[in-house]
Amino acid sequence: MKQTSKSNLDRKLVVGVGSALMDILTHEDDAFLDQTGAVKGGMRYVDRKFIDTALTRASSNPKIVPGGSACNTVVGVGRLGGTARFVGKCGNGKWGNMFCEDLIRQNVEPAVLRSNSPTGRVLSIITPDAQRSMFTFLGASAETRPEELDNGCFDGAAVVHVEGYLLFNPELITGTLQAAKAAGALVSLDLASFTVVEESRELLNQFMEKYVDIVMANEDEARAFSGSNSEQEALQILAEKTDIAVVKVGHRGSYIARGGKTWKVKALGDGRAVDTTGAGDLWASGFLFGLVNGYPLDRCGAIASACGYEVCQVIGASIPPDGWDRIRKLL
Repeated sequence: MKQTSKSNLDRKLVVGVGSALMDILTHEDDAFLDQTGAVKGGMRYVDRKFIDTALTRASSNPKIVPGGSACNTVVGVGRLGGTARFVGKCGNGKWGNMFCEDLIRQNVEPAVLRSNSPTGRVLSIITPDAQRSMFTFLGASAETRPEELDNGCFDGAAVVHVEGYLLFNPELITGTLQAAKAAGALVSLDLASFTVVEESRELLNQFMEKYVDIVMANEDEARAFSGSNSEQEALQILAEKTDIAVVKVGHRGSYIARGGKTWKVKALGDGRAVDTTGAGDLWASGFLFGLVNGYPLDRCGAIASACGYEVCQVIGASIPPDGWDRIRKLL
């Protein structure tokens, strides 16, 4: 089992690595999901035309905000007052400029590469049960090359947080993990989606055993990885491969395991959600912020739960100022 060295956590910087994307959020019913061929709660890669065509059938004007899983996480770290950096690639046009400007505004250092290709985007379809189902056009974000990460972007990092979607680009995720370890950082991996786990299980196993120190999964992702319907059993299977394992179980809270010990963390509120977009990403924000600041794991989980709760009360992955005020009271 990998161990978290004290020297790692003398640092405070959390670096997120992933796709620089713009989120296109629309509220639709299950019939719309069926028409588009979406898997509820899952994610499919598509081309730009697919998203444009789907939007012509949408029932209302969509909301467009900067996003991407790892980006959402480090923005949350920045909003908590932590030190955060994002590594990814976006286009040179209006949406790419908007993406970078938003990072700076939210206390995140952009280590962003640019391209003449269009900025990537995600169509997130939010159904009345608050589930979000996604179609992703990677655009410029798919052009990041491993050698482009050899530019000091991980210098000073306590944790490099990697979104599981990079598993679909084995060369890039391998280079990312190797560069993170060479910089002396811990590696945190969010499993992203049960569809990612199902399609990349063999590669995921290899990376977890060799590189990953912290793994975060929701109940569907944990089940897909472990093959077990038992949350506790799935947690222990994940914990055997990493130093810290997390399984999030929605309105029932979360479980954290480390060194043979398990913590149950309560969820906030009554379980009602307006939109679950970004819930796992912002949970990771609170957890990693607490970790690099030396909080005990149950405290990290409590901050994480607060972040996850607040983002579920709004549309999209951006917690409003009053939500951040409530979270900071926990600190």
